[in-house]
Amino acid sequence: MNDLTKIVDTYLAMWNESDPNRRARYIQQAWTTGGSYVDPQAEAEGYEALGELVTAVQERFPGHQFRRTSGIDAHHDQVRFGWELVAPDKRVIVAGVDMGVLAPDGRLRHVTGFFGDLPSTAEA
Repeated sequence: MNDLTKIVDTYLAMWNESDPNRRARYIQQAWTTGGSYVDPQAEAEGYEALGELVTAVQERFPGHQFRRTSGIDAHHDQVRFGWELVAPDKRVIVAGVDMGVLAPDGRLRHVTGFFGDLPSTAEA
């Protein structure tokens, strides 16, 4: 496992960790201090806000787990990968792609999350 895979998988572990202390360790391992996250429904900046966002998602989707569904594509300081949110009964609730910006130390500086498939050209 390379360092980038470890960072991305730690990032996903953050979303799945219900214990606040273990989650805080995942956040510190995967994110820079001022790291930020944004998706169509939420945004957070900094360790505390990231932890609060995860708590809110877990409250909305109890027992659900995020998992990576693709390899990790990267160039320069950019990274992207597919993921899905899976219910306790193994149904996929939503899937998407996250795109991130890496800091010089290899941790995440920013992540933008997208939900679902790309729009068709007819919708453009």
